[in-house]
Amino acid sequence: MTKEITAQELNTENFINDKVKEIQHTVGDRMAINALSGGVDSSTVTMLGHRALGKRLKTVFIENGLMREGEPEQVVGLFQKLGVTVEVVDAKKEFFAALKGITDPEEKREAITQSFYKDVFGRIVKQSGAKHLIQGTILTDIDETVAGIKRQHNVFEQLGIDPKEAFGYRIIEPLIRLRKDGVRKVGKALGLPAELFEFERIPFPGPALAARVIGEVTQERIQTVRKATGIVERLLKGTGAFQYMAILHEDRVTGMRDGERDFGQQIEVRCWESVDARTATPTRLSFEILENLAGEIIRDVPGIVSVTYNIAPKPPSTIEAV
Repeated sequence: MTKEITAQELNTENFINDKVKEIQHTVGDRMAINALSGGVDSSTVTMLGHRALGKRLKTVFIENGLMREGEPEQVVGLFQKLGVTVEVVDAKKEFFAALKGITDPEEKREAITQSFYKDVFGRIVKQSGAKHLIQGTILTDIDETVAGIKRQHNVFEQLGIDPKEAFGYRIIEPLIRLRKDGVRKVGKALGLPAELFEFERIPFPGPALAARVIGEVTQERIQTVRKATGIVERLLKGTGAFQYMAILHEDRVTGMRDGERDFGQQIEVRCWESVDARTATPTRLSFEILENLAGEIIRDVPGIVSVTYNIAPKPPSTIEAV
């Protein structure tokens, strides 16, 4: 069982020094690779890896077609300012092909996992000659996967899966003893800008917007939830909440538009108060904010006729829907 280092007991300087030495010892004089999504976990592990390996760490942003509006450009630009070169890899066709026809949440997560680690990363690793992938798995990912709550795409050894045997390379997980609040402390100590931590960059799931589409993930449905996500993130940015999101439901619902029936789709909005994502409670948003959210989503997102707000806590709910 992985022993937790709580945020309260975490000495960031000692932690960073220890992990830099561990990464250097494990990788030796070879290349390593890591995937940057722009979230707090992957951003922190990117800076940690670059402090340890410098130019011997190849950082890539996988454009899977499932990200938020403008995300690749925003992430690459931010890390260029930090002196980290990020290569964008276009893998949209591979991910949508893997997700075609799948509606079961766990099967969707597995399809994304296999596409990411075996197909896309397997190819990149072979081309680069790297033997190790450095990734930002945290303790909450392990807990939820082992408990059977939700299979996190970045958990393997705890499920008896050997990444070397399954994918052809080993995985290094420097943040595995931390939770989200601890990762934020390490990221700040590594010099990541405040915009990544002061609620500018809320947590974002590994399966990206696919975790916010109930039912089959298609390019059209991703575009719908992407538009709604932009509205939700803009209008809730000033709330100080831990996380907020839009979720596209699968069932069609009856609505009215211009005096006629409009058989459309439904967006669920979630907004959470939490410290480490283990437990969470819905933010008590004002009715004015909720009305603004609903009005703008219905007006600007084609096909949406219904907007709901989730008021169930975690547990029994989870922060992400899928």
